[in-house]
Amino acid sequence: MEAMAIVTDDKKSGPELPFPNTYTFDLFGGVDLLVEILMRPSLFPQKKKHKIDDELIKDCLSILYNTCICTEGVTKRLAERNDFVLFLFTLMTNKKTFLQTATLIEDILGVKKEMIQLEDIPNLASLVSSFDQQQLANFCRILSVTISELDTGNDDKYTLLAKDAQQKKTQSPSRAEINQATLLNIPGFIERLCKLATRKVSESTGTTTFLQELEEWYTWLDNALVLDALMRVAHEETEQSGTESSDESGLANASSRTQLPQSMKIMHEIMYKVEVLYVLCVLLMGRQRNQVHKMIAEFKLIPGLNNLFDKLIWRKHSASSLVLHGHNQNCDCSPDISLKIQFLRLLQSFSDHHENKYLLLNSQELNELSAISLKANIPEVEAVMNTDRSLVCDGKKGLLTRLLHVMKKEPAESSFRFWQARAVESFLRGVTSYADQMFLLKRGLLEHILYCIVDSECKSRDVLQSYFDLLGELMKFNIDAFKRFNKYINTDEKFQVFLNQINSSLVDSNMLVRCIALSLDRFESQSDDIKVAEILSECRLLSYMIQGSVRMSFLFRLINIIHVQTLTQENVSCLNTSLVILMLARRKGRLPCYLQTIRDMECMEKYPGFILNNFHSLLRFWQQHYLNKDKDSTCLENSSCINFNYWKETVSVLLIPDRTSPCAIVSYIDEAYMDVDKEFLED
Repeated sequence: MEAMAIVTDDKKSGPELPFPNTYTFDLFGGVDLLVEILMRPSLFPQKKKHKIDDELIKDCLSILYNTCICTEGVTKRLAERNDFVLFLFTLMTNKKTFLQTATLIEDILGVKKEMIQLEDIPNLASLVSSFDQQQLANFCRILSVTISELDTGNDDKYTLLAKDAQQKKTQSPSRAEINQATLLNIPGFIERLCKLATRKVSESTGTTTFLQELEEWYTWLDNALVLDALMRVAHEETEQSGTESSDESGLANASSRTQLPQSMKIMHEIMYKVEVLYVLCVLLMGRQRNQVHKMIAEFKLIPGLNNLFDKLIWRKHSASSLVLHGHNQNCDCSPDISLKIQFLRLLQSFSDHHENKYLLLNSQELNELSAISLKANIPEVEAVMNTDRSLVCDGKKGLLTRLLHVMKKEPAESSFRFWQARAVESFLRGVTSYADQMFLLKRGLLEHILYCIVDSECKSRDVLQSYFDLLGELMKFNIDAFKRFNKYINTDEKFQVFLNQINSSLVDSNMLVRCIALSLDRFESQSDDIKVAEILSECRLLSYMIQGSVRMSFLFRLINIIHVQTLTQENVSCLNTSLVILMLARRKGRLPCYLQTIRDMECMEKYPGFILNNFHSLLRFWQQHYLNKDKDSTCLENSSCINFNYWKETVSVLLIPDRTSPCAIVSYIDEAYMDVDKEFLED
């Protein structure tokens, strides 16, 4: 009853000890005794095997779980007993106690300081192969804790300085990476996950076993909430059926009988898919990425998800969209929303810098890409020619086209816009492909993005950033895209709104600024071409960026908004964008002129040396960060079409200590204001 009070938010404020029974039970050794009862057969093996009754195991697990919920410190204490944690996994072989065991393990692993090693679990491969598909989906909830890095060092808000220091300290590979490798070595594991992720609701459990499992759930507190939500929807459906005319009442009763499990089955399936997609997504971003990619393609995950897109993943919400107890329909915890976000994250990881991204198209769409290349008289993309047509999407539309379709219909304030833009952008990332850009331009993507940035004057910083990044990838080096931009932004007022959005936060828009600078540089070198000369003279955006004062203003602000101590994964792009502007200047022999202008701007601000000293520190950090042997520099090279050696050379030239060098930063800082040799200290 005490645990139920917590879960249903019925906790009454009363005595000092809110849960006296649970507290007393633990105080007098109840928890330790239950652990001993459960483990006794394995701790003291006798000649004659004593098997504990399933009901007793269930009760022990239930009481342990309830005590963990109510009494602080119990979960942590259990987590410290590694032998007990590994022993719990052995209880999962028993179908009758599986759910209770899984829920307790999940709770314990959530507070465990040190991540467990999956290879320590006795007979892991045979344990996993003994699971049915439902159990495997529940097991994915547990796995997610063991394959994701404990320290959220991958989080955008962690400083790169702290992350680099952490990387030096931690052993490589990490426990999470070892666990990922362990999973990939389990025969048939990825294939089963792909089947789970792509099966239709009709293929899931039969009604009888399904309802039995729901009864199991009902005894298990966390999931009782889910059941509440399901029951409520089923009840509403029954009421709706009941309003039909009496002639059809026989039919209505029959349909309400079948509807009840159907509603539940859909929600059940959605919750399973969320867990499975999460695990696949983490594995796709891990060290064995190429191996996972190969398997996922082979087991047709992408065509399978494409077939589920309309009916399940992006299904129309019913009037009573299912939500969990205590949540609302638009909260990220609702299963429907979690599934959409997990699906979009998976697409993003799948497409990012990988040639398998073309599996998101169907055969007709691949032919369209080839036709675009042929018409433009450019070589066909090798990855398109190498794509195995038997593994691509089937049906009238591929997954990418379906995603574009729902993206355009998404309400202005929807949180999905961010994830949708990220997923489409990852398709364009890597070496710029004219055919990929044209494929998306023909489907009205550029106009949709500009509508969101300019006409709906989007306010969400996250959504704006994802749209600017996508716009940059879509327009880079593409004359047709700049023409379309100019056609849409056809008045000074619209252009001013667009500039205001860019200038409101350079951290969010700097990737677009970089794309415009790179494109302008490329177009200027091709100005003999009539089409290029035309766009250079007509396009508002290029005419704006061609002004030296505009580029200098961007450069000055980009260097000014970042410092070594505040660099994160999110804002380090500002440093790289400022470097791109200076590399393009260096190619034209204008680097000294740019450095002199920064010095003049500092003097106007009455703060000599403050920008250049900061930039010097940032470039020293850049060397330390990007010249690390583990660092992958291909992203910088692909996104800019500038060889990484030229990046390294430019940074070295800027950091020359010789004050007589015209390209060295120190030549432009007066001796009195010099402050360039500080050591980096973590905040």
